[in-house]
Amino acid sequence: MSVIGALPEGFICRPIEERDFESVMDCLERGFPGRPRRHWQEALARMGCRPAVEDLPRYGYALDNAGQIVGVMLTLFFRRAEGEAVRCNLSSWAVDESFRAYAGKLIMTAMRRRDITYLSITPAPVTLKVTEALRFRRFADGQHAFVPLLSPAGNGRTIVVRPDTPELADLTAGERHILLEHAALGCDALICIRNGRAHPFVFKARRVLRGLVPCSQVIYCRSHADLSHCAGALGRHLLRKGQILGLVDACGSVPGLVGRYFAGVGPKYAKGPNPPWPGDLAFTEFVVFGS
Repeated sequence: MSVIGALPEGFICRPIEERDFESVMDCLERGFPGRPRRHWQEALARMGCRPAVEDLPRYGYALDNAGQIVGVMLTLFFRRAEGEAVRCNLSSWAVDESFRAYAGKLIMTAMRRRDITYLSITPAPVTLKVTEALRFRRFADGQHAFVPLLSPAGNGRTIVVRPDTPELADLTAGERHILLEHAALGCDALICIRNGRAHPFVFKARRVLRGLVPCSQVIYCRSHADLSHCAGALGRHLLRKGQILGLVDACGSVPGLVGRYFAGVGPKYAKGPNPPWPGDLAFTEFVVFGS
């Protein structure tokens, strides 16, 4: 997937605009036939509600062949907190078969800035070689599935975060921002109080194993150690929501979590100066796309 020589006349790579939405969704449906159109409608709508970052594109880039959209890459630029470095979740790379020779133009255009950290967290098998050739590095090799209720709860208690939750004052400004923003996006934003200390967590309800098994994906935690220490208390809350199984990105079995590590399942990649740690999917497509 590389660009050989100059682009043909009338062929450009440009930012996606709102007037392009119908054509963009047509292209994405051709590239991802298993995804219904409403998924892309919701994704673009939610992207449009997110704050713009500097002068970076709100939606991503399109390959435009004389007015026809023949390729798309969605981009989620974000800062986890004010003053932090910018990250970008590259997603949904689709190019019509006749124009695949120019597919690389999308990713090279999106990745022009070296001060931004780029994430690829749902790479399709056919793009893995390209991702690694571009010197992306794995920050998660697999996933650890665990049953939080099987961990001791100890004296921990879990609080559902709302804007007026007093315990928010015990967190950093960045953590408060992450919890409140993700609560507004429909995630479970929680604070676990354990031994007098406040620990922030964000979970996203999803279904795995062909949509048959409900689980809670860890979107944000400070560390795997924090998750292990608070798993029992968190599990009691998640059980009330019908969520028995938890899922967290990892590079091996996570000590203290009762479950099983699955190597090679859901690998996640980053390239740039500020890579996330396993267990940090804040503001990525897992949250913003809504499904």
